[in-house]
Amino acid sequence: MVETIISYKPEYKLNAAGRRLLFKVDANSEFVRDADGELVEDPNGRAYRNWRPEIESPQDIWDELARVGSKLPGMTSAPMLQPISTRIVMLSSGISAPIAVRLRGPNLEALGDAALKVQEFLREHPMVNSQAVNADRPVGKPYIEIHPDRAKLARYGVTMASFQDTVDMAIGGRTITQSVEGRERFSVRVRYPREMRDIPESMERVFVTATDGVQIPIGDLARIEYVRGPEMIRSEDTYLVSYVMFDGQGDAGEVDVVQSVRASMEAAIASGELELAEGVSFSFAGSYESSVETEKRLMFLIPIVLLSIFMLTYMQFRSVMTGMMIFSGIFVAFSGGFILLWLYGQPWFLDFSVFGMNMRDVFQIVPVKLSIAVWVGFIALFGIANDDGVVIATYLQQRFQDAGPMSVEAIRERVVEAGERRIRPCLMTSATTILALLPVLTSYGAGADVMIPMALPAVGGMTVAMITLFVVPVLYSAMEEVKLRLR
Repeated sequence: MVETIISYKPEYKLNAAGRRLLFKVDANSEFVRDADGELVEDPNGRAYRNWRPEIESPQDIWDELARVGSKLPGMTSAPMLQPISTRIVMLSSGISAPIAVRLRGPNLEALGDAALKVQEFLREHPMVNSQAVNADRPVGKPYIEIHPDRAKLARYGVTMASFQDTVDMAIGGRTITQSVEGRERFSVRVRYPREMRDIPESMERVFVTATDGVQIPIGDLARIEYVRGPEMIRSEDTYLVSYVMFDGQGDAGEVDVVQSVRASMEAAIASGELELAEGVSFSFAGSYESSVETEKRLMFLIPIVLLSIFMLTYMQFRSVMTGMMIFSGIFVAFSGGFILLWLYGQPWFLDFSVFGMNMRDVFQIVPVKLSIAVWVGFIALFGIANDDGVVIATYLQQRFQDAGPMSVEAIRERVVEAGERRIRPCLMTSATTILALLPVLTSYGAGADVMIPMALPAVGGMTVAMITLFVVPVLYSAMEEVKLRLR
């Protein structure tokens, strides 16, 4: 396996502070260069784009590298991971890919055959990136094996210890001393020149000393041959294990990809399309496992959060109906968060420029997967989505607390008055939340891929949650009118 770390240039030329540099352009909108061929800075100029026109995002860079790399003989692509992410995935699952099929079997040959079959099957799956499918080869590494013939050793009077010492030192090499140069240490190894140990035919001419001092070539004492052996032997729970690593296609989530692949593999095995050797079983591994565990926790945590918010609202107003009115703002905000996530996947959203800067580039608008970070953002949204409703409902409760007998016209008049007097605090509450998250939406670099999906639900939810400025007063008015009719 070859691990390649790709450090790409930023999309535009930046200064030390990370701001875009502007360069002088001529009448034909071409960049002006000095005598040394360097760009000329100009505060009234235009930003210089490092990337080619067809490259619009880091994902496009990866796709281009994968396309070119797939043409190299013997090379295959792999899922794209950041160096730290790779280490985390390796520590948690033992593989350098977000998703993999884990194969367990009785022997390495059966695992190798099953891995190749699963690899071909995954490359044809519509939700799998065919360029990122890579199967382990449990067997296939070339080894040189030297098999001594004990009968011949005894005939020539060569002891097994003498034979093994010669092979160890002459072919393998042995450290005899260490050279010390300052703080550096260099081991000194002794062995035959490379031309006498690089191929079996050369090794056969290495001499072994017999007990009577006669030099016997190894070719007369042993059999030297190439064999195919294991590259790496993995085991889990006493089973031999092999992996077929892959990645999802496009914006498909890891959980959705795994569920689709599992269903397809089970159906293919049942129909006989995919045949695995006896004793070989499969499961899935990778960061997908942590995603599944986190989803289980969120399925328990989200209802607890919603129930806690409702109970706190009820304890404030001592009314189930008022609590339900305010709680409706959470559902409105929930829909607003999904609307903004949908807009981030549309090519026309914010596709305009301000002062020469495209808003899609400023806000880094790309399709966002429904990841764990997004659900954490929704949990944060739930905690602040009912603020506007609480502000309005508190004032309404105060206005109606000592109102006495009223008519429908008086109820509506007081509701309109409360709505007008509390619209400014509600707008300030929503505006401060949205403005505080704008720097997160425009951030880039390490951590931005997690923080932006986390902030999107809050921004979209609080933007749409301002509808509660009208919903809560209308519902409160309806509740008071029903109470008036029931008196």
